[in-house]
Order: sequence, then structure tokens, then C-alpha cells
Amino acid sequence: MAKLGEIKKQNKDNFAKYLKNEYGIALNTDSIFDVQVKRLHEYKRQHLNALHIIATYNELLKNPDMDMVPKTYIFAAKAAPGYYLAKQIIKLIWNISEELRKNPKLQEKLNVVFLEDYRVTLSEILMPAAEISEQISLAGTEASGTGNMKLMVNGALTLGTLDGANVEIHEQVGDDNIFLFGMKEEEVLYRKNDYKPEDLYNADGVIKSAIDRLYHGINGEKFDEVANSLKFSDPYMVLADFRSYMDAQAYASKCYTDQLAWQKKSLLNIAGAGIFSADRAVDEYARDIWGIVR
Repeated sequence: MAKLGEIKKQNKDNFAKYLKNEYGIALNTDSIFDVQVKRLHEYKRQHLNALHIIATYNELLKNPDMDMVPKTYIFAAKAAPGYYLAKQIIKLIWNISEELRKNPKLQEKLNVVFLEDYRVTLSEILMPAAEISEQISLAGTEASGTGNMKLMVNGALTLGTLDGANVEIHEQVGDDNIFLFGMKEEEVLYRKNDYKPEDLYNADGVIKSAIDRLYHGINGEKFDEVANSLKFSDPYMVLADFRSYMDAQAYASKCYTDQLAWQKKSLLNIAGAGIFSADRAVDEYARDIWGIVR
């Protein structure tokens, strides 16, 4: 397990060196590399991640010396050409990264990077460096992505909802080696009919302060459309899962302080990733769907 930690540190250093050489971006390699790389869509809830980052930023502005495990949030995504709100979320994440860059003291504790032109060659550098894999879609909306599998086999721990392939990951690694949060699918269906996000906005000071910052501006730009969507409609129930997500993030950071235990979790994820092999999938399809007998 100690050897695994050394390999992960080397992979983080390699990724940091790449960013420095290609984009002039410096990373704190002693921070947790928290990664969300996937198509940008509201159901995948990159804006849940961003809202939590803003809430953390608000706390750091009030108390720059507060004790926290340093985090580097790494995003990469592309949005459909006509998907305006998705593009606004990309712009929001980039603006958060630029605002943090203006405050090097805070950036040592909280950093955000949005990778341009995400592609296979870049994922080959990033995924081995990832330590947390964000798979935070609203339960019942993700068919079955594969990014979580690729991050898992590279030793990243999943922070996610019980949705898509996260369900199978959870079955393989157990409760102790994944960070689950949020509503289950049946809870989502139960709450949807009378869901009023504005009530959560008015009742929760952390949520209100984070959304209000979208109205007031980040890096000199306001994000009224994103804020209004969260406050008044919130079709993918970001605010409903926000507190649970916040708790999962805090627990993951606490776990990270015990590096030996963390590497054990990482190793168990790598070992459990075998179920996602193509050979197993093809065999099951042949047997259960096509009825082929060998």
C-alpha cells in the first residue's frame, strides 16, 4: 500500500508538471486531486460541485486560516452547441478558477482547474493522478457512464450517488471504500412533485450565500441564469442533495488524513474494477441475451 501511495504521488507530479509546462498552471500536489471529467449536462450536476466550491470559498474569505485539507478540483467537459445553460456552467467554473488565482494564499487550500480540449491523451495523464472521482448525477438519470470505471481502475475513490455504474462499484467495494451521498431513485420520485428549491434557499444560509454570490458576481461576471435555475426550478435537485454532498466531501477529506487507510481503499477499488472488463460483459451478453452456448 505504501508503494501505491508513491506511484500515485508520482502520477500527481507528472500531471502537475504537464499543466505547468502546457498552461503555466501551478498545482499543490499535496492537495487532494478531486476530478469531475465528463460531458457537461445539468443532470451530471457539475453545478452541484461548483456550488460546494463557492460555499468553501465563502468560508475561506471569512476565515483564511481555517484548518482544512487542501483540495484541487479538476474539471473537463464539453457542452452541446445549443445548450446555453451548460455553457454558462462551464464559464462559471472557469471564473471560479480565475478568482481563486487572484488570491494565492487561498489557492493553496482551494484550487480549481478547468482543462481545455479534454481528450484521450489528456485523460491518460489525469486519471492516474485522480484521487476522488466525482460521479454525482441525480439518482435515476445516468444510464451507465464509463468514466467512473476508468477512474476506479486507476485507484480513485468514487464520491457519488447510487446511480448508473456507481451501483455496481458499490457492490464491489462495499460501504467503506466509496463515498455515497444523496437521495436514492425512489426518494427522488417521491419528492419531485412538490419540490420547491426556493424553500431550501431561504432556509439554508450556506446555500443562500453561495447562490447570492452567483448574483453578485464571480471574477467580475454575474451568473443570474444559473442562480435562477437553482433557486426557482432546480430540475435536477441540486439543492436537495447539497447538504448530503457537503457532508460526503467533508468525510472524504477526513479520510484522506490517514494515508495508509486511504491507500487501502484505493487498492480495493483497483482490485474490484475487474468486473467491468469487456470479456465479462461480452460473456454475459452472449449467455443471457443472445443465448449462445459455448
